[in-house]
Amino acid sequence: MSRIQRLFEGLQGKRAALIAYVTAGDPSPAVTPSIVWALERGGADLIELGVPFSDPIADGPVIQRGSERALKAGVNVSKTLEIAREIRQKSTIPILLFSYLNPLLRYGFARLAQDAAAAGVDGVLLTDLSVEEAEEHLPALRAAGLDTVFLAAPTSPPERLRLVAKYSTGFIYLVSRTGVTGEQSSLSDAAGPLVAAMRGETSLPLALGFGISTPEQAAQVARLADGVVIGSAFVRVIEQHPDDAPAAIEAFARPIAVAIGSSKS
Repeated sequence: MSRIQRLFEGLQGKRAALIAYVTAGDPSPAVTPSIVWALERGGADLIELGVPFSDPIADGPVIQRGSERALKAGVNVSKTLEIAREIRQKSTIPILLFSYLNPLLRYGFARLAQDAAAAGVDGVLLTDLSVEEAEEHLPALRAAGLDTVFLAAPTSPPERLRLVAKYSTGFIYLVSRTGVTGEQSSLSDAAGPLVAAMRGETSLPLALGFGISTPEQAAQVARLADGVVIGSAFVRVIEQHPDDAPAAIEAFARPIAVAIGSSKS
């Protein structure tokens, strides 16, 4: 059983998991591990460690700028795995490598699977890999003991939901609305029906993301899903506090984690 699977099994019936996205190398490679440790102290349960990419088409301007900062700092797949290895020196928090397909293709999937597992990564999410085309890439990842997480969106037809359920392990990432990442003032009306539809296809934990940025929104999502994914809001904190990002992000995460914890009471 992977760290991701153990996390959700341990939280089942208690509360939702807080899943935090950060871009590896933002604001600098040296600071990212401290940011992750701070997020864990603030209540995060799982880290999505983003591989910076020059054309992040699914991401809004906040995460795009985070990728630009990381790329300027020289961060690539190899450096991202070095950062993961450093995080592991002080933490056992589950790490999901979050990447677009092209950087991993260039690195090589067999090599990536072995190196990621050796660095302490627990799973991989490829944001632009269609689940219909995923089967050829799965054996190497699975052989290395890595979970494979896929996305489902409100526009996903029933057949795609079934494929997402078939090929995902660990959990499934539900996109609460169409479009790119970014903070929103309210939760999409499509979130509830999407969770219900996916529940009909799988018993895997379901995490809901895209647009969540406040404790109130996080609590609302926690009543629907098994995990609450927050990305842009955390990356914005890093952008606004580059000199004291760990302290700022820990303070930002804590009330969100508290709201998630109290949502089941």
